[in-house]
Amino acid sequence: MSSLGRVAVFCGSADGTDPDLPAAAYEVGAGLATRGIGVVYGGGGKGLMGALAQGALDAGGEVIGVIPQAMVDREWGRDDLTELHVVGTMHERKALMAEHADAFLCLPGGLGTLEEVFEVWSWRQIAFLDDPVGFLNVAGFWDPLLTALRGLVDAGFVSAEVLDDLVVAPTLDEALAGLAARIGARLPDKVPGS
Repeated sequence: MSSLGRVAVFCGSADGTDPDLPAAAYEVGAGLATRGIGVVYGGGGKGLMGALAQGALDAGGEVIGVIPQAMVDREWGRDDLTELHVVGTMHERKALMAEHADAFLCLPGGLGTLEEVFEVWSWRQIAFLDDPVGFLNVAGFWDPLLTALRGLVDAGFVSAEVLDDLVVAPTLDEALAGLAARIGARLPDKVPGS
């Protein structure tokens, strides 16, 4: 997994209702750090975001946060990271996260998490970005979404190759292996759904 220097992680700014999710996010942060993989994330201090960052920091890892000024003003961030980049907009946030990462991993989260991961996944689909994208399917959290995505393939709006390119794994080791295997691989150059 040496090709993975840094992984951008998208996840919720809340803890969610499953009491195991914050611990899982902490373990992902710690697991990345112990493997020598830096964490790039949204800079938040609460919820799964905060747990992820704390896990990586506690394990001596590199943690790069990217957060819009409006969120800093609301005291949603943290200032104990390896690097903290304060940007003007959400668009700048995602672009800078992409610039610092070799791959993307999505943990449980809500609308913001989905918006972030779908944007980078669509960038990969249209070859604006080569970095692979994955979902850590903690306790089957993403199963309903994956069913919906298969429905989009069946309906002809997403190609099977695009869905097959998405790494979906129940463990961090499997997710990292899948992401590392896709570094440098490009999707076939075809129109989605064709």
